[in-house]
Amino acid sequence: MAFKLPKLPYDYDALMPHIDKRTMTIHHGKHHNGYTNKLNAAIADTPLAKKSIEEILKKASKHGAGVRNNGGGFYNHSLFWKVMSPKGGGTPSATSKIGKAIKKDFGSFEKFKDAFAAAAKTRFGSGWAWLCVSNRGKLFVTSTPNQDNPLMDCAEKKGTPILGLDVWEHAYYLKYQNKRPDYVEAFFSVINWTEVSKRYTAATK
Repeated sequence: MAFKLPKLPYDYDALMPHIDKRTMTIHHGKHHNGYTNKLNAAIADTPLAKKSIEEILKKASKHGAGVRNNGGGFYNHSLFWKVMSPKGGGTPSATSKIGKAIKKDFGSFEKFKDAFAAAAKTRFGSGWAWLCVSNRGKLFVTSTPNQDNPLMDCAEKKGTPILGLDVWEHAYYLKYQNKRPDYVEAFFSVINWTEVSKRYTAATK
């Protein structure tokens, strides 16, 4: 069964002024759609066609570059759209599970924000910054190159991603040019903490 490009949960211009309509249109309609189509082509008529994207990624190193890169691109963007919202931003409720976990594992929301922003800003070249849950239920921040993610067996730090930020230039260059730090700061204005909290709860069951 072929993977399908997920619809955005909001309009292309809904995240303005933080993320512009043209970037969203190209990012979703061209880049994410391209990863989806290439993933389907890479797994067609193979046993992988019957597996979930998570199952595929957990053995990414064994499936070749086409599956690894496009499978990562499909999964990463599918998560990315959902952890943003026009009504997002701010901080998670201090009494929520994710709010308590951030305070417990990072010391404060500001310390988490600093760690996440640093991971995004210092990732050399193209890649992603992540907030993940370890197999022991602890939150940690990491980054990965290209379209890799912490679900993959080849990841330096493995875990379940619950928040991800795309730092490929195609995600921000039309609006922010080479000012990646400005884009990273803007991202915190659109984070959908309700969705992140749901993913944290699912990952820690």
